[in-house]
Amino acid sequence: MFRDIEGLRSYVEIDNEEKQSLLSWKRPIVLLRKKKTLSSPLLAETISSGLNILGVMLPYLPFHYLLFRHLKSPAIVMTSGNFSSEPILMNNIDAIDQFSSCVDAIVLHNRDIYNRTDDSVIRVIGAKERIFRRSRGYVPAPIRTSLNTEGVMAFGAELTNCFSVGKKQNVYLSQHIGDLQRYETTWFYEQTIIQFIKLFRIKPSLIAVDMHPDYVSTKTGLAYVDLPVVRVQHHHAHIASCMAENMLDEKVIGVALDGTGYGMDGNIWGSEFLICDLNDFTRISHFDYIPLPGGDSATEEPWRIAISYLYKIYGKRFLELDLPFLKNIEIEKIRLIIQMIDNRINCPLTSGAGRLFDCVASLIDLVQTATFQAEGPMRLESIVDPECTNSYTFTAGDTICFDETLKSIVQDIINGIEKVTIATKFHNTIILAIFDTVNTIRLNSGINKVVLSGGVFQNKYLSEKTMDLLLKNNFEVYSHSSVPANDGGLALGQLAVASKRRELLCV
Repeated sequence: MFRDIEGLRSYVEIDNEEKQSLLSWKRPIVLLRKKKTLSSPLLAETISSGLNILGVMLPYLPFHYLLFRHLKSPAIVMTSGNFSSEPILMNNIDAIDQFSSCVDAIVLHNRDIYNRTDDSVIRVIGAKERIFRRSRGYVPAPIRTSLNTEGVMAFGAELTNCFSVGKKQNVYLSQHIGDLQRYETTWFYEQTIIQFIKLFRIKPSLIAVDMHPDYVSTKTGLAYVDLPVVRVQHHHAHIASCMAENMLDEKVIGVALDGTGYGMDGNIWGSEFLICDLNDFTRISHFDYIPLPGGDSATEEPWRIAISYLYKIYGKRFLELDLPFLKNIEIEKIRLIIQMIDNRINCPLTSGAGRLFDCVASLIDLVQTATFQAEGPMRLESIVDPECTNSYTFTAGDTICFDETLKSIVQDIINGIEKVTIATKFHNTIILAIFDTVNTIRLNSGINKVVLSGGVFQNKYLSEKTMDLLLKNNFEVYSHSSVPANDGGLALGQLAVASKRRELLCV
């Protein structure tokens, strides 16, 4: 948190759109690019985990302004009043009980907190504000749609959860809830649902949930009340979310790129090229499947994903490759991964685009053990050189295969090519793969409207370059702004699909 705009200019680059977001009454956290000039004041690298962006905000409470009166520093490091993966604490007794052992002082208030909210997070992409985390300042402002949403409730996803409720043609998304993998967050989720129903006087008549049978959100929706249920495929919901936000109700080409989502074939999807409307979808293409050793735990150790790709391409000969990252992994661990893949033990198939980014981040030795969600993809984006226009080759068809891409990356590593160059060429390859696939779909279908969704499109370089390339080739391109492209916007899509299907049944 900086004292004022003048104080932050020495540390970060800021354009007019970013300045407007910082100064708005909503006061979100804005992700800004750090300055690299020798004259710039130094910031501890750990503040931004070594990335090239910094989350910046300005004071918004009277207490913040009072605090800066007594500080000489232009900025202070702020964090939410919670422990990792748990909701923000909301009463004085709990704060004293849980924080006393790890802080020097606790500032209390004589007014109770009724509805806890995190700070909202935005980033300007393509000269437009994009919400990454929708919470304080943005909630409960409604999303206006072209649908009758009355009485529909959508329960969202498992990670970065938000739920939504419908009233007339409006959709009210909850504040950021978080990952539904701990009791405390699940309790917060259930209590907030009750609050929203009361606050907006909702009379539930239809439930929308994700297709994944084991999601806490799905189970909560199914157990909530005895009402009709619509199960919505994860990536269809992503595209429907962007469609609803942009008031689209027709067939579009949908590109949903993220890390994980339950697929119609029982595999893990995450790189989906669809022809869809709000009612249904057809899967046209996707990235090649790859075994994911250890399931979700592989996202915490990206080297496992790199091993899976290398084994697919080279067989056991990959052990002979002169790759630095392999030298730091115990050979027994590598052999165990190979055995898991060979025997299909806890190795679900995934087409997740995020896993391909994890693989490349591991191959060039950026991340082997992730300390936060999507660390590999974020570090890859962080070192991209916008001046580099080169790319690798890939194979397109019913599926999109990046074996040749990865072979070239391996060769570049062996030849001592800089990580920055490899990361940029990889990004450019994904951009070309998106464009080529979408262009082929347009030629075959005649559809010209393209909808982009999924957490991968929070990557500023990839998103801007993809949109520019599509627009230059006369596509009509739609993307997120008012709701997150990540799973935080999924409940809007679920609600839109459920509303549309109800409408069609009533015709």
